[in-house]
Amino acid sequence: MANLKQIAAELSLSVTTVSRALKDGPEVQPSTIARVKEAAKRVGYLPNHHGRALKTGRTLTLTAVLPMETRDHLSDLLKLPLIEGMTLAARQAGYSLSIYSTTPDDDPVESVRRQLQARSTDGLIITRLVSGDPRVKLLLDQRMPFVAFGRTDLDTAYPYVDVDNEQIAYEATRRLMDKGCRRIALQLLVPEDQASAMRLSGYARAMAEAGIPIDQSLIGHGMFTMESSAAWFDRLLACSDPPTGLACANELGLLGALHALGKRGLAPGSDVHIVTRDSTRLARFLPAKIEVHSVDMAAVGRKLVEILESRIINPLGPVETILLKGEFEPAE
Repeated sequence: MANLKQIAAELSLSVTTVSRALKDGPEVQPSTIARVKEAAKRVGYLPNHHGRALKTGRTLTLTAVLPMETRDHLSDLLKLPLIEGMTLAARQAGYSLSIYSTTPDDDPVESVRRQLQARSTDGLIITRLVSGDPRVKLLLDQRMPFVAFGRTDLDTAYPYVDVDNEQIAYEATRRLMDKGCRRIALQLLVPEDQASAMRLSGYARAMAEAGIPIDQSLIGHGMFTMESSAAWFDRLLACSDPPTGLACANELGLLGALHALGKRGLAPGSDVHIVTRDSTRLARFLPAKIEVHSVDMAAVGRKLVEILESRIINPLGPVETILLKGEFEPAE
């Protein structure tokens, strides 16, 4: 197998220049970078990550701690774009991505402690943040490079990428009101999640501005698989004063709600108006009038890895935070 010395000899360059060119070093001319990469591809050169790890003390592995949503079918469908974005960004940066899955019964803090004790990763990506999330303080105290997907309310700086769930829920509620809805149901995930707290805050703000009192019976908490969503929304539709609008938590919640409507011969977009968050583009292919807030989760995954890599390279650098907006698409 070809090595750096062979490529350097073929191109009449130093080994150092070849090494820097393969890493897109700013000190190397773009034309030289192109020559080196072309030669490396032609001779089948592969970098020796294991050797580099031995020299630097790094594993060249990034670990994303991803809790399983439930034990039901398709419950983790929504993570696929996120994993895709993280995987491709990690590979481009010269890392392998490890997914550490936890069950709903696992202690999130203990899961992080196990990763710290194993010393098998250069940095962690944590998700599903809760109020006062103790994992943030633990990782800061242990000086482990990390980035969070989500925010917590600790009074300390830490790197994160998050989606503006408050604004998405606010806009969804306002758009349902514009359709004439006053009985608006809201799907939330588990109440401990900060994302759910932010969604509830946006919903409450829109309702208060419109002078509509909140009916707690219209707010549902759960994981909102298709089955649980269908059961919850069917109960609401059976009430004497059923909802005329629904803000769905995700695509699986949407599918369950559509199933409940279909059982009762009701049509989305006329009998009940729906706005959903969609991270997989699934809603665009359903034969129903549904308004959508889309979030590019692959882009979220890429940003998480980019920020984590910068923390590994420069742990004392600026703490980067990113808040992404959802993009609204009206029903066709």
